Amino acid sequence: MGAEQTMSSAPRTPKEEDGRYANFFQVGYNAFEFLLEFGQREGRIHTAIYVSPQHARMLSDLLVGALKEYSEAQLAGGAHTPSSSG
Repeated sequence: MGAEQTMSSAPRTPKEEDGRYANFFQVGYNAFEFLLEFGQREGRIHTAIYVSPQHARMLSDLLVGALKEYSEAQLAGGAHTPSSSG
């Protein structure tokens, strides 16, 4: 799976709250779902997302692929334009 894979085919509409920065993450799970929480280093969570185990795997694969591309671009010393992931 490449980093170009999208999680949704629904068109995005720009919103004022799009593009939150996060440098603090927590992950929880139970038998039916994963909880992904994003926030600031101070520990304040601003976004919580629930996904199925299947979608958590898709997200994991997408991140691994993007990090691999990023690392290869850094090693090559070339400019890299981030892939759009939806």
